[in-house]
Amino acid sequence: MTKVANLLSEKGKEVWSISPDSMVFDALQLMETREVGALAVVVGDKLVGVVSERDYARKVFLKGRSSKETRVKDIMTEKVFYTTPDKDMQECMAVMTQNHCRHLPVIENKKLVGMVSLGDVVKVILKEQQYKIEHLEQALLWDESY
Repeated sequence: MTKVANLLSEKGKEVWSISPDSMVFDALQLMETREVGALAVVVGDKLVGVVSERDYARKVFLKGRSSKETRVKDIMTEKVFYTTPDKDMQECMAVMTQNHCRHLPVIENKKLVGMVSLGDVVKVILKEQQYKIEHLEQALLWDESY
């Protein structure tokens, strides 16, 4: 079972973040530039929330607010679910499914060390399942030859 630490070593530990006092427009620009769907919201080195495209759609666009006049702190998700490097993909999937979130910050020793998305988790789980299927097929073929 692939651990979060393994995933981060493959995809990289770079975490894109923004201040809660930044404008939503700046957050959207950063997400677009970095091709991510969410940003960690930090004060110093402390994680205080997550802001996502979903937050923008629901709390700015649909409410007729302006992204250039709305601060990140006004729309960010403050109740942040997170994971740790020692957790596996199934555990991440369970947290994301139960809490309807698509991004999990990775915390180690109270520090933000990465971010995993639902897409990252699904990709790893599918890869693991494909590996198992191939090995089961090989075992069946080997067993049939005897």
